[in-house]
Amino acid sequence: MKSCFQLWIGACLACTSYAFDTGGANDITAVSGRTSKDYVRVKEANGSFAPESYMFANGGVWSGAMKDASIDKVTFLNVAHTIAYPLANQNYIPSKEPKTAKLLIMVYWGTTRAPEDATESGGYVNLQKANGTLDTAQTMMKSAMASKDGEAMLVASKAVNQADDQLTSAMAMVTAENRKRDEDDFTNVKLLGYDSWWESTQGDKRGTAMAIERQDLLDEIEENRYFVILMAYDFQLLWKEKKHNLLWETRFSIRQRHHDFDKDLPAMAQFASQYFGQDSDGLVHKAIPLGRVEIGDVKSLGPVPDK
Repeated sequence: MKSCFQLWIGACLACTSYAFDTGGANDITAVSGRTSKDYVRVKEANGSFAPESYMFANGGVWSGAMKDASIDKVTFLNVAHTIAYPLANQNYIPSKEPKTAKLLIMVYWGTTRAPEDATESGGYVNLQKANGTLDTAQTMMKSAMASKDGEAMLVASKAVNQADDQLTSAMAMVTAENRKRDEDDFTNVKLLGYDSWWESTQGDKRGTAMAIERQDLLDEIEENRYFVILMAYDFQLLWKEKKHNLLWETRFSIRQRHHDFDKDLPAMAQFASQYFGQDSDGLVHKAIPLGRVEIGDVKSLGPVPDK
């Protein structure tokens, strides 16, 4: 662990103009919330959650495969500043004092990298060519056999054997690419919090409604998505004893296509906020009107020495 945390106040609320513009297109936002058995939010007499103080920490950004000004220009402070409002709505209060802060909320954000389209992969292209070569060689063989031309049959037989070897090699390449594709898919599944959907559609579901569900899942995770991950740790345990105790996490995302991260983050975070510190019981999908935010001056506490 580094000798100091880069900790930040949640937001300077008085310095910001924050509003939603629901004129944007609706789209599906996916949210997954998990809580530790050690974490229970206390409720006040009026039914609202008791305030809990927190400090932010920069978990880092996951860069996408393409240049995207709407997220490439976004800083940690921009993301933290925007998320502070939905956190406040759930009675999570930014703290300036490390000695009393209850939570350290690590903030990660970025764009997933979707696997290459299978039909455009090198292995798939080679497989198509190998199939074509084999068809041609087999046609040659049939013609030679029909004419009973021994020399032509010898040439065709050699061509068929070579085509078989090419096809075997191409199939092996496709198998390797499919294995890598599965690995990339699972990376995105874990990153986005799609575990429950992934597990529920495992196995051979061909010809069933579950096969459609599986394809819907693959269509989502094999398309680039903007995401944010919040991971809330027991601050005092980490601060005093250097022990990591993850109390809750929330992962939310939306597809990159037709969207701008900086403009759509507020509405995404607002919808996801109902699962801040709460268990979503699996993946939640909902179409929401996307928001717009204007971020004013942002200030930080600066580095806080580790004691």
